[in-house]
Amino acid sequence: MAQLSDDCFAFGGPMMSVDEAVGIIAARVTAVRDIETVALAEADGRILARDISASLPLPPFTNSAVDGYAVRSRDLPPGNEAAFPVTSRIQAGASAQEPATPGHATRIFTGAPMPDGADTVFMQEDVRIDEAGRVVLPPGLKPGANVRPAGEDIPAGHAALDAGRRLRPQDVALAAAFGLTHVDVVRRIRVAVFSTGNELVSPGDKRAAAQLFDSNRFMLSAMLKRLGCEVSDLGILRDDRASLAGSLKSVAAHHDLILTTGGVSTGEEDHVKAGVESVGTLVLWRMAIKPGRPVAMGIIGGTPFIGLPGNPVASFVTFVHVVRPTVLALAGAVHERLVPMPVRAAFTYKKKIARREYVRVNLRRAGDGVLEAIKFPREGAGLLSSLVDTDGLVELGETITLVQPGEMVGFLSYASLM
Repeated sequence: MAQLSDDCFAFGGPMMSVDEAVGIIAARVTAVRDIETVALAEADGRILARDISASLPLPPFTNSAVDGYAVRSRDLPPGNEAAFPVTSRIQAGASAQEPATPGHATRIFTGAPMPDGADTVFMQEDVRIDEAGRVVLPPGLKPGANVRPAGEDIPAGHAALDAGRRLRPQDVALAAAFGLTHVDVVRRIRVAVFSTGNELVSPGDKRAAAQLFDSNRFMLSAMLKRLGCEVSDLGILRDDRASLAGSLKSVAAHHDLILTTGGVSTGEEDHVKAGVESVGTLVLWRMAIKPGRPVAMGIIGGTPFIGLPGNPVASFVTFVHVVRPTVLALAGAVHERLVPMPVRAAFTYKKKIARREYVRVNLRRAGDGVLEAIKFPREGAGLLSSLVDTDGLVELGETITLVQPGEMVGFLSYASLM
């Protein structure tokens, strides 16, 4: 379990920018050291714990990139078509039995090894067979065409996958191409998730007229699982400082991160701040972000604590910018910078300077073929429908104060945020 000092998040001063918050997290969170070996089929989404170098070249032998006819380029007359007897045949998975014969062609198929001496392959679509059964090859093909040399993709010994990489399906494919069946990964980050507030009940429980079914806990748990975490859903903490503090303290020793939602503002019924301070150290971060702003971070028994806002859109956005980098830092992952895609705004929007804002939008393709962002018609950090019925977020940086139709803005799809 990652153990942090009580002052590792210590910060004083004005409202913190998103980049400052992410920088502090990346610099001060200590990654877990536990490593486990998993089957390659279970490696997707895990954090690679050790470098993987190419144990063999890819491809491991020189082979044909197409179905066609292999020849020695030196046998081709310049500027004229030429007819070659076809004297051998090599299928994928078979070995070439003899070297290429001068002035002759070898029938060859995609992935089959090239015969010694042959260095060029003509695609079968580009040739014809004459009355004598010879293959007639057209002029103009460059030597080496349609051939994959051994090691063309990756040479033997090359550093192919670095530790800290969050494995994707294509990374798993590369490991498989080296013949690996298992890889070493960082064990899953263990996260305890609570909701807070007397106004909440769990789905399936009886709901009073003034209560809401808890949705944030399920959203956050799902997002954590997409990041590869092992999640402990610990239900709802009621608005009682003593019991809240006791529950937080009891889970700290068995988890790498504690995550709560709700109760982190400064109202007299927001008990998370006082509860955390009674069993650990807490800094109430006021991030310059909308939706969001009140995000509590601290340490309980050496375990990082993050308290997100209770409004679901604010909880979603601050998860992306605080919890996601914390989880990746705990897992020793290389920092994954979110890169917005440029799209054209089809809306007008005013915002305050020195604050980063996220606008919920849908994408459409305009008549000129350019992707446009359409703003969700209603605002409010409590609108779950605004997350369900949109494609992603437009990110408006701190220096922007006005967006007008036709301007280019940065779009982050929901898929890219998890």
